[in-house]
Amino acid sequence: MTKLLIVESPAKSKTISKYLGSGYTVKSSVGHIRDLPKSASKKANAVEIENDFKPNYEIIAGKEKIISELQTASKKADEVLLAMDPDREGEAIAWHISEILKENFANSKSQIPNHKKIKRVSFNEITEEAVQNAIKHPRGIDQNLRKAQEARRVLDRLFGYGLSGLIWKKLRYGLSAGRVQSPALRILMERERLIRAFIPEEFWVITADVKTKAGQMFSLLCSEEPRDKKRVEKILKIGTAAEWKITELKETETKRSPRAPFITSTLQQTASSRFGFSPSQTMMHAQRLYEAGYITYMRTDSVTLSVTARKQTLAVITKEYGKEYLCPRVFKTKSKTAQEAHEAIRPSNLNVKTAGATPEQQKLYELIYNRTLTSQMADAKLLKTKIIARVGERIQKDDDKDFPYFFINGSRLLFDGWLKADPASRSDDIELPEVKENDILDLLELKTEAKETQPPTRYSEASLIKELESRGLGRPSTYAAITRTLYDRGYVEKINKALHPTDTGDAVSSFLEKHFENYISDNFTAKMENELDDIAEGKNTYVRTLSDFYGPFTDAVKAKESIEKISNLGPADKKYKCPKCGGKMVYKLGKTGKFISCAKFPDCEGALTIEGKEIEGPKETGEKCPDCKDGKLVIREGRFGKFISCSNYPKCKYIKNDPEEEKKKMTGVRCPVCKTGEMMEKKGRFGIFYACSNYPKCRNTIKAKPTGKICDYPREEKGGQPCGALMMEGTKTIPDRCSDKSCPNHNPHKLIK
Repeated sequence: MTKLLIVESPAKSKTISKYLGSGYTVKSSVGHIRDLPKSASKKANAVEIENDFKPNYEIIAGKEKIISELQTASKKADEVLLAMDPDREGEAIAWHISEILKENFANSKSQIPNHKKIKRVSFNEITEEAVQNAIKHPRGIDQNLRKAQEARRVLDRLFGYGLSGLIWKKLRYGLSAGRVQSPALRILMERERLIRAFIPEEFWVITADVKTKAGQMFSLLCSEEPRDKKRVEKILKIGTAAEWKITELKETETKRSPRAPFITSTLQQTASSRFGFSPSQTMMHAQRLYEAGYITYMRTDSVTLSVTARKQTLAVITKEYGKEYLCPRVFKTKSKTAQEAHEAIRPSNLNVKTAGATPEQQKLYELIYNRTLTSQMADAKLLKTKIIARVGERIQKDDDKDFPYFFINGSRLLFDGWLKADPASRSDDIELPEVKENDILDLLELKTEAKETQPPTRYSEASLIKELESRGLGRPSTYAAITRTLYDRGYVEKINKALHPTDTGDAVSSFLEKHFENYISDNFTAKMENELDDIAEGKNTYVRTLSDFYGPFTDAVKAKESIEKISNLGPADKKYKCPKCGGKMVYKLGKTGKFISCAKFPDCEGALTIEGKEIEGPKETGEKCPDCKDGKLVIREGRFGKFISCSNYPKCKYIKNDPEEEKKKMTGVRCPVCKTGEMMEKKGRFGIFYACSNYPKCRNTIKAKPTGKICDYPREEKGGQPCGALMMEGTKTIPDRCSDKSCPNHNPHKLIK
């Protein structure tokens, strides 16, 4: 009996193949095979609203060959096992493949009934035991999970279609809105407005350098940070004229308990804080570790460990650290909206101390390993000490009862407990001098330092995810996508780990907050997430959820169709005058962000950059366009400097570059797609990339400089023939690699040698 097992990842298929016998064939779908249409011409028919919101899926471009291979392999198999990830997305992929294969089986001569031939298997970790156990207990497609994913997909599309179209008309072409992306942007903008409105206040930090009679010197901090200069002078006057005495010595034994094992959000937050990984990077490295069989499934909001995993964890702790470090714990998931009953993220085998094909994967594995161990270890015990000193003679005086005290805090680790396994979480001991109450101190110097209060800090990726989770916005599978979308849309920039909304992000959020406040509110977004959870649990239906949303939503969008187009974003600073007519100016939103335009536009075309530099309009060169023949070539100023293009843009997209500059950017590598162009350096929104010189007729692009070599990796879908794509330069950790992302040689460091 032959069996075909299908997974969604080539790396996952390699790992699983090691655990199966000769009677199995393992194939990969390489992710989703069908999706809702994205092109503008097909969007109108993507969802049949009147037919109970029936989605009309289409084959994803480039997946035709993969589907053909799966159909061919399924005809030869007696049984098909769908082993996608154990979540809604995995269930959806499994369902799409089963639907396509069922059509294929209808024409097959197989004697096995179709509904029995296709089965679903799932596992939370890719180990031999877990895979074999799953195969022994196959099931059908979980239609509730599948419908929940479909509802999310359709809901997000309907939300995006409705609001994005309106934003294009009323604000600027090419902008977009998203059901969870827009609330996240609103949260960032709310913080940004607090920062802009913040007015700093001056305050003083007062420190006293003192010495004990035994000659030990240390510094004390004033308990008050005065805002008034006169108050500072009073403290200095009294402090320098009186005797200093230790009036209190507080010693408190405290404990630090370990945190629960990782869930998706806490893994992303900790990896961001420790290593500077973005949420997308963290999930990419975690995905590779999972597919290689090193960790359990990484999209989860459960903090529980299986009985077997806990036993293994306790055994490792006893062996490595001793019984005194043991403290078995059972953590409970706090989130009311916790999804499918997965385990926490943990190593598949705790006897494996290091794992991962790259330094980044190894760092992440060590983080997961240590967190799992420490969750079952004893509390750390600390002795916290606080020394309080006062100006001795002033203690009894009524008029100085509000006189501040001076203090210093210290701590000493009595028992390291779980910190022994995770030293990165340990803070340094602060040793204090040995003193007693009523000891007299000699004042060496009383110092002041003027400072200003600081505005609220901007969100980092880690703190934004924590905030979204606390508000019930998004789910484990969506956090990385939310931040990535904000970057890709140009709504947010990351500067030194802080997330800064761009001018475009500001304009979009302000528009949505003004006109669609309810639909980007925490309450609405969290409510929709809960309704999707209810579908997954069988407590709600797909049609009811979408019907309840769509009617009021479309009415709200239609109600805003008549509002005027937002042609400007408010008056510019009075210091800016139109460079052409000297009149008033206003802020406007262009493709590259804010700029300053004459208020009389289009009667006057005067414009300035946001820094106040004049933007010159297109100037004719005296040449005709060689492409459309009737246009004239003009000099324009773009995001990356001046360039020459056709006056008929956007109908004609001809661009003429400086021949000398053009020559410098050429790589000498012929384009393998059109065979006539040459790969050359280009600059885009995300930095330097390489594209065919025949653009836009040929749209071949790669993200790194081509080496001139062709990838000779044998591709399975090409019958073992060489890949044929360009090789491109690698990085410090990755050698030269294939430019085709679907080729295994795109990640040569992960290939089995």
